[in-house]
Parts: sequence; C-alpha cells; structure tokens
Amino acid sequence: MQCETLLAVVDDDEDVRAALTRLICSAGYAVESFASGGAFLRSVEDHKPACVVLDLHMPEISGFDVQRSLGASHPAFPVVVITGHDTLQSRARAAQLGAKAYLCKPVNDEALLAAIDAAIVGQSI
Repeated sequence: MQCETLLAVVDDDEDVRAALTRLICSAGYAVESFASGGAFLRSVEDHKPACVVLDLHMPEISGFDVQRSLGASHPAFPVVVITGHDTLQSRARAAQLGAKAYLCKPVNDEALLAAIDAAIVGQSI
C-alpha cells in the first residue's frame, strides 16, 4: 500500500526538503517536493497527495495560507505541519486550520513517520 501512496513535502529550505524526502522515501512512500507553497498549490490538481508535510514559515505564501487554500479546495487532504518557529499562536492556528499533527524542527524521524501514518488513516496526533 505505501509504495503507491504519494506524499507532498513543502519547505523552502532545500536541505530540509531533501532530508525529509529521503526519510519519507525510505519508509516506502512516493514523494513530490516543493520549494514553495505556490508551486505546491499549482500542482495539487494534477497530483493529489495522501498527506502534505508542510513548513509554516515560507516567503510569499506561508504554510498557513497553504492550509487555508487546501481547506477551501481539498478539505480531505491531511496536513502534518513542521516548523522551526514554534509558538502557542502557531500551534493554535495550525490546529484551527485542520493540521493533523504539529512537529518542531529538527523533526524526530520516528515522530514524523508516525504522524504521517496517522494522518493518512484519519487520526490527529
């Protein structure tokens, strides 16, 4: 099942994006990565991911804006939020916008994979 399951990684940091992609691929998922929220949103109609791993703080279109857009156009897409700028307000806002999980960078590999698995089956962490 997993090898055919497509995930999206959206993070403006190239090193983080590459590391997350390697990790998620090692767990047997197919991964498409995006350097911006805009690039991801432009692709979402053609490539519908089972889960989106989303950085919150990116230039131009923030992760919050991506979440808001997905909530309006694709509310069933589960989102796992990752951030290097953790605040209570960010946690609350991400949850309000429907995040299934909220993880802080540097992300623990096992915690991220568990959050992705839970998000795909419809559970929040």
